[in-house]
Amino acid sequence: MRVLVTGGAGYIGSHTAKALAGAGHAPVVFDNLSTGHKWAVKWGPLIEADLADREAIRNALDNHGIEAVIHFAACAYVGESMQEPGKYFQNNVAGTLNLLEAMQEAGVKKIVFSSSCATYGVPESLPISEGHPTHPVNPYGESKLMVEKMLYWYGEIHDFKWVSLRYFNAAGADPDGELGEVHVPETHLIPLAIEAALDKSKKLSVFGTDYPTPDGSAIRDYIHVSDLAGAHLLALDSMDRIYNQELNLGTGNGVSVLEIVRRVSALSGKPVEPVYAQRRPGDPPVLVADPGKALRVLGWKPYYTDISDCLKTALDWRLSSEC
Repeated sequence: MRVLVTGGAGYIGSHTAKALAGAGHAPVVFDNLSTGHKWAVKWGPLIEADLADREAIRNALDNHGIEAVIHFAACAYVGESMQEPGKYFQNNVAGTLNLLEAMQEAGVKKIVFSSSCATYGVPESLPISEGHPTHPVNPYGESKLMVEKMLYWYGEIHDFKWVSLRYFNAAGADPDGELGEVHVPETHLIPLAIEAALDKSKKLSVFGTDYPTPDGSAIRDYIHVSDLAGAHLLALDSMDRIYNQELNLGTGNGVSVLEIVRRVSALSGKPVEPVYAQRRPGDPPVLVADPGKALRVLGWKPYYTDISDCLKTALDWRLSSEC
């Protein structure tokens, strides 16, 4: 298939474009490069444009004969969404509406959506299944849930086929060393912990040490980016029989922030001395997936189940990359 990958110059999008090409599909990246990188677009053409430009979307769909869309393009920082909610609703919701309308006009009716566990909010039970109530506690999660509701109605009214992948914390890097996690500024825990290990002038902030968890720090379910890419590929390839549903992507194993710090220190051989700070608004104490449905309906399960294996690919990328 010829697949439009919105946000395909970003972290997860670029890994997915590689997986698509490896499986014989033809990815076409649509990205405004606000957070993505030209160097990460290696497996197909780049259309440098914004989802605010509906004409550009329509031209991309028509000119490249697009048959399906994988939609990553979004603002994705919980903390920022608590300060600038309008940015998140404008980009994530209004931008997706432009995309869906352009797809409808072009007759492209297959879409895999990059959603988030932030749709659930503070969990009422663990691990979190797809049947868990959705009560987001930040505008980022709310924007993802709003898109899921739009997808539902486009499916009902316009016969769209969609799969919404609610994944937990993406981590790691391409095992081949071609891609990795690079944000400017960097806000994600694992690359920040690695940077603090390798450069003693860099300090790692740990937000919250008074959570109701064994070591007081927040617990998250970390899923390797290559496993995420594989799930998007499976969802796309299975869409003729599996569609119009949400699926969790995670390992089912929770790891605390301080455990990540300890593992990075052990892998790098360099101690990381964290700086403790207050909790961030909008951060639930524990988020751990029940990924059983993805296994049942897609046959998907993560290859990287040990967090140290995941961290090693991120460390290797950092040591070998000049990006």
